[in-house]
Amino acid sequence: MPDTTLPDELVTAARRVIETNRAAGKTVAVAESCTGGLVSAALTEIPGSSDVFLAGLVTYSNEAKIGLLGVSLDVLETFGAVSIAVAWGMARGALERTGADVAVAITGVAGPDGGSEKKPVGTVVFARAEKGGDANDVTADAQDFGNLGRGGIRLQAALCALELLMPDASVP
Repeated sequence: MPDTTLPDELVTAARRVIETNRAAGKTVAVAESCTGGLVSAALTEIPGSSDVFLAGLVTYSNEAKIGLLGVSLDVLETFGAVSIAVAWGMARGALERTGADVAVAITGVAGPDGGSEKKPVGTVVFARAEKGGDANDVTADAQDFGNLGRGGIRLQAALCALELLMPDASVP
């Protein structure tokens, strides 16, 4: 029996991320909002992950996104926390602050409240930034997972983020 409290599919995905990035000589970091550390928890379930996984920043509030990741207040006020602009700022901030080779950011509406007509519950935005990449070449996109319930949305978002941490991944 596995020694984990996390779903098997999440741990399996995290193991692939750690093993594949280790083989590629790459380090990773994450900036999480709606997943609240779930991606970081999955990565740290893997023994020896510290040589690949450098840091996970849970920036749930706008103040944390500004203070810890350097997302601008103007961007947050203009586009909202669940936006490509904010996700991209989160990913770039995580990359710059950790020195990782790749950083992925996740921000979304996990529900059951907080959704709107334009950003319904289940909307999650992902961004991926790479060391040496063009800061103006935005690699981000929004996904609509539908209303799977808070836990279901967070799990699907974490699984998607783990896929984006694979070497040579691209945002859907």
